Amino acid sequence: MATNWLSLARLPRSRPVSGAAPCARLRGLTPGQVGVCRARGEVMESVRKAAEMVIEECQHQFRNRRWNCSTTTRRINVFGRVMNQGTREAAFVHALSSAAVAVAVTRACTRGELERCGCDRKVRGVSPEGFQWSGCSDNLSYGVAFSQTFVDEPERAKGLSAGRPLMNLHNNEAGRKAILHNMQLECKCHGVSGSCELRTCWKVMPPFRRVGVVLKERFDGATEVRLTRIGSRTALLPRDPQVKPPAARDLVYLAPSPDFCHLDPDNGIPGTAGRRCNGTSRLAPDGCELVCCGPGYRAGRAEVVQRCSCKFSWCCSVRCEQCKNTVTIHTCRV
Repeated sequence: MATNWLSLARLPRSRPVSGAAPCARLRGLTPGQVGVCRARGEVMESVRKAAEMVIEECQHQFRNRRWNCSTTTRRINVFGRVMNQGTREAAFVHALSSAAVAVAVTRACTRGELERCGCDRKVRGVSPEGFQWSGCSDNLSYGVAFSQTFVDEPERAKGLSAGRPLMNLHNNEAGRKAILHNMQLECKCHGVSGSCELRTCWKVMPPFRRVGVVLKERFDGATEVRLTRIGSRTALLPRDPQVKPPAARDLVYLAPSPDFCHLDPDNGIPGTAGRRCNGTSRLAPDGCELVCCGPGYRAGRAEVVQRCSCKFSWCCSVRCEQCKNTVTIHTCRV
């Protein structure tokens, strides 16, 4: 499974993830990825960080959905066998994973942690807007290139004539484009007494949370595709001929998703029994009828402790009291 490298997130920080012997012992890496690990070991700590970022961001973006990126306890595939299916959930994880590797490696470049890269200083001179290009722009090209080498390797090893490798490669690239198309400017003013006679600017990546939001929107609008032969090559085209072909930034999937309602340990699906839901909204994604797969939920009362009666004290602190409140909590029936 192409996303098995995400199991690096489970390794203790004390365990090395580079060097000939450690690389060979890393579970979840394909032979090609082991080769990348041996050849470019200094980057592997960033790959481990990227795996952690993927799990954290996936669980944040889907915290209110039936599928909430629950992880398995012991399997090498952290999200379970549901990733084996060509669903839109698998599409999202692939896109997020490729983006995370690009972001983590680029951050390491900017911080000076990698010998082979540093700041991106290719952009110089004065921009059409009148500011001076300067400072340490994020070297996204290096991070993207490594993401293509490492994350795409399992798909390229399989060949490009089957539907699933093509689907994964498309979504991997969509993840990287979510960074590229959301790059930001940071600027600094220079001049007497704080004036802005000269402004220097540099490019920075968007926060990874922003990348997650963009890809979540792409997930909701993903296109179902099928493998189609066009002359001597194969391509992914919309299953519905009335739907326009997906753009490079869009996510694509091959198979419908399971309903995720019921416990399915074999596929790593925990079901929704016992999950908290929003009992006040019927149509929201976190509404009980959607999360619980129908009106199968119950309401209960619980006491929570919250900060209240907060006051600002000069200078400079905020003091609050602890108040107990009884709230209604809705959970899906077991």
